[in-house]
Amino acid sequence: MWRQQTAQKVLKFTAAGTATAGLAYAGYSYYRQRTGKALDAASLYPKFATHYADPLETPTPPGMRPHAFWTPPKRQEMINDLKGLQRDGSDTKTAQEQEFDLLIIGGGATGAGCTLDAATRGLKVAMVEKDDFAAGTSSKSTKLVHGGVRYLQKAIMGLDYEQWKMVREALHERKTFLNIAPYLSNELPILLPVYTWWQLPYFWVGCKMYDLLAGKQGITGSYALGRSKTLENFPMLRSEGLVGSMVYFDGQHNDARMNAALAVTAAAHGAVVANHVEVTSLIKAKDEATGKEVVRGAMLRDNETGEEWSVKAKGVVNATGPFSDAILKMDEPSMPDIVAPSSGVHLVLPSYFSPKNMGMLDPATTDGRVVFFLPWEGGVVAGTTDTLCDVEANPKPSEKEIEWILSEIRRFLSPEVKIRRGDVLSAWSGIRPLVRDPKAKNTKDLVRNHMIHVSDSGLITIAGGKWTTYREMAKETVDQAIESFKLKPLRECQTENVRLIGSHAWSDNMFIKLVQNFGVDLEVAKHLSHNYGDRAWAVCALADRTGTNHPSLGERIHPLYPFIDAEVRYAVQYEYALSAVDVIARRLRLAFLDAQAARESLPKVIGIMAGELGWSEERKTKESRKALEYLTTMGLPDSILDEPRPAKGDEKKGYVSLKTTSDLNFLDPASYYRRGVFSAEEIGAFLSAFSEFDVHGDGHIEVKDIQPLFEAINVPLPTSGIEPLLKDANISFSDPGSSVEFEQIFDVLGQIKESANAEGRKPEGELKLNQIPTYRSGGGV
Repeated sequence: MWRQQTAQKVLKFTAAGTATAGLAYAGYSYYRQRTGKALDAASLYPKFATHYADPLETPTPPGMRPHAFWTPPKRQEMINDLKGLQRDGSDTKTAQEQEFDLLIIGGGATGAGCTLDAATRGLKVAMVEKDDFAAGTSSKSTKLVHGGVRYLQKAIMGLDYEQWKMVREALHERKTFLNIAPYLSNELPILLPVYTWWQLPYFWVGCKMYDLLAGKQGITGSYALGRSKTLENFPMLRSEGLVGSMVYFDGQHNDARMNAALAVTAAAHGAVVANHVEVTSLIKAKDEATGKEVVRGAMLRDNETGEEWSVKAKGVVNATGPFSDAILKMDEPSMPDIVAPSSGVHLVLPSYFSPKNMGMLDPATTDGRVVFFLPWEGGVVAGTTDTLCDVEANPKPSEKEIEWILSEIRRFLSPEVKIRRGDVLSAWSGIRPLVRDPKAKNTKDLVRNHMIHVSDSGLITIAGGKWTTYREMAKETVDQAIESFKLKPLRECQTENVRLIGSHAWSDNMFIKLVQNFGVDLEVAKHLSHNYGDRAWAVCALADRTGTNHPSLGERIHPLYPFIDAEVRYAVQYEYALSAVDVIARRLRLAFLDAQAARESLPKVIGIMAGELGWSEERKTKESRKALEYLTTMGLPDSILDEPRPAKGDEKKGYVSLKTTSDLNFLDPASYYRRGVFSAEEIGAFLSAFSEFDVHGDGHIEVKDIQPLFEAINVPLPTSGIEPLLKDANISFSDPGSSVEFEQIFDVLGQIKESANAEGRKPEGELKLNQIPTYRSGGGV
């Protein structure tokens, strides 16, 4: 029997090797074919030189402070541009000057990418976003810049040429991504644990194929680790049955900050960008050449002021991701839906659950997808799910989805590493805009990658795809727009070499200068360097004095995280942040890292923004409420909306204020979501009660005293008794005279409280997985 199973595995491995070799040849043939059929830039742009002068370029050596910073236009200046006015508000533009070449609807990764692409080609382009840049899917990704190991596996095992091409193109874009935004992206080693001996050569072949496919665009190569080295690198891993591991490399980035950098960089290259501006309807006019009604602009509304106006454009691009159907129906109300929305839930856990500089991939979840476990910005991102959903602005992750991810994580971590629901610092749901091609023979089938659709009215819709390939998607979309609207760009696509704002004078050691010049904290300096690039100098210039010798600048907005007051001011002045949610979610990322910490930081954030934007007390109250509503979509319970606000001066105190043991209440629903099961006051009360039974004053009580102690503090004992709990805490209940330490009692009390407050909160029924084939969704990534 054993020999038969072994033979089957060897045959499977051999088949995989043969398929790999065949696809390697197919990939090489495809590369030659692609090279031969590449667009001829001279034919598209015969009259213009392709050299492009970057307005953000600086002679400053990397790591040093630039002599001068480009300052983005004020938001009102952008609004004036959209209205067809001069930036100072004067009405002196001609009709031709008032018309844009392109109007991009949507400020996510694709929309911002299209805007930057068009602007660097010399086109007159405007981009509007009804919420904030990256307010939707673009801020809720897995944070990876990857080719897709899951796609590669499907390509090899299924001899699928299309998936092979997708992986190759994505690997090319991965390298470009790391080059144009080096401070926002980085290489990340990802460990694949192996628990069956024959899988090690199988994964080795797959990872080496992944490296080979990247070619000259490759990053650090993969390597194998033995059992002991695997546990040395990832000590939290389950050791039982472990054979070894493969480590491969992919890219990682800060998605929402990347999106903001794209938008601001586009503005630097001449684009008009405006967040919180909504398209309410499309404007159509008769095309003189064809006589058809075509889209020639849109009606806009400023969601900050309520003001409405029209904007003219030769062409309009719909880049609204999951909301593509809403714009398509403005054009043609009878248009069938093309988006098949899929929910992907991610969790953020404390950093101690993963090594600082290595992630992990579980290649065999219970639903056949993969689960990533990745260090990111001081936390650990875990996910994701893949379930059908409805399209909504701020979807909430369900407890079923959260519990499913936690259960999958527990399968590959050591039994001594216990993950509780209270360890979840943040949880969010992002909607993937999987799409159907309305012009395909079978309109029910999902498009594997992205799709560009041109409506009869000329409206261009770009949907699908992923963060890694945003630039290629944008290039193809602008190419289509140039052809459809007969635009006259000054040059070919430049974005493969256009560095984003903050990249030009940045170096990996720049944080040292920030510490030396500004006296900021080391952790803060590293954070600023890797989130703002060379613009970190401008951030530090906005910082308040701390009143201490060191750090001398930069008041933290929360003691556990390196975000400082100056970042809030910079977000308002330089990155078009208009609401508290814009700041805590998409400029500082605190809501994604720790929703409770974001909640505690709100008074300080709103106070700084009020000073910058002149908010009234009424506006400050509204901002606080909107931010709390947003945080309920990030893993905090709805009950936070009904809790009273702390009195002035009491912001740092907890909501629980227990002075005596008789006031203790184990039925505390909020503790189910809290990182620490007990508040500081409760711990103090337990210590007081414990000391009453500690007759010798040596920090111990006897086992026989446990029951009276629990009765004294009104512990709700489980129906099964406390013996199983005592056993878990290594307490021998059979020896009444043996001594017990406070830490052991505290562990038992924590289990009792967590169990009591989990009742009725854990999800019932099954989560409907496997609704979308893995080869369509990318394995849930």
